[in-house]
Amino acid sequence: MKRILAMLAVAAILGLAGAAALVWQQYDELRHAALISPDADAEIIEVPPGSSLRATAKELARRGYLDSPWPLRLYSRYTGDAGRIQAGEYRIEPGMTAVALLGRMRRGEVVQHRLTIVEGWSVDDLLGAVASHEALEQTLPPDDPAALMEALGHPERHPEGRFLPETYRFPRGTTDVALLRRAYRAMEQALIEEWEERAEGLPLDSPEEALILASIIEKETGRADERRRIAGVFTRRLERGMRLQTDPTVIYGLGDAFDGDLRRVDLRTDTPYNTYIRDGLPPTPIALPGRASLHAAVHPEEGSALYFVADGRGGHVFSDTLEAHNRAVREYQLDGSRGEP
Repeated sequence: MKRILAMLAVAAILGLAGAAALVWQQYDELRHAALISPDADAEIIEVPPGSSLRATAKELARRGYLDSPWPLRLYSRYTGDAGRIQAGEYRIEPGMTAVALLGRMRRGEVVQHRLTIVEGWSVDDLLGAVASHEALEQTLPPDDPAALMEALGHPERHPEGRFLPETYRFPRGTTDVALLRRAYRAMEQALIEEWEERAEGLPLDSPEEALILASIIEKETGRADERRRIAGVFTRRLERGMRLQTDPTVIYGLGDAFDGDLRRVDLRTDTPYNTYIRDGLPPTPIALPGRASLHAAVHPEEGSALYFVADGRGGHVFSDTLEAHNRAVREYQLDGSRGEP
């Protein structure tokens, strides 16, 4: 009898040792075995809101990343991570282990999507890009800038020019309003910073006027080396009481009536944005200005030029007098002179 008991004890010890060896093997695989091979493309797995580690481990096994869900479940209970994973999309990098993925889920290092707001866009362009982004949760009615400003808590403000062009990163499920609120606040902050550091003696009475001028500069040139120079032209015209006479404001005022070809009759069409026949700045911005245009608006380059015309190569020819400007217009524009720009 004693011999049988001894044999059973040995068997039990061997069984426990075997089980321990199996557990250790599984634990070692969690720490060192890659979920996908190092030469594969990264893959995405989503943890739905309210999902448990048990369900996540089961999904990993179902998709072939794990041989079985139980080692990861056991490991997470041991480490205390079982109830600490966060919902969201997670990128499984080539060569990543299960333990590394679990740590990413615990820290909430979710996939970040991107949307780039482009300098010079209109608010309609912006709303179109937001509405078509598949990772954003859509809560706004389409093509309704007024509804956007209402949602942001500023229904009295015109929406044009209020959102800072930058690349914004966000997790899937972010609402359109949340993203646009970030861009709105970023523009407010950038404008405050530039206004506080503005040059002295500007013919601008408020940050709002600086934003309007910056939007015009943004539409007039895409060249970094010209922004402050163009700002200088507009600043001198404002100081002398000259009309700005800038095509982009006219085009903005025409709206859907503009067919891509600006004609003489358009320059005589009265809208609040026609700076050929109205004094001063237009009533609102006409586009989304970037930081460089904001800076140029409040730091205009000194000089004497009062006119400029496109040179057909992406830049402009600047002139001090109307006579010189009209010569430049005849040289660089095929449709003849319009007089002042």
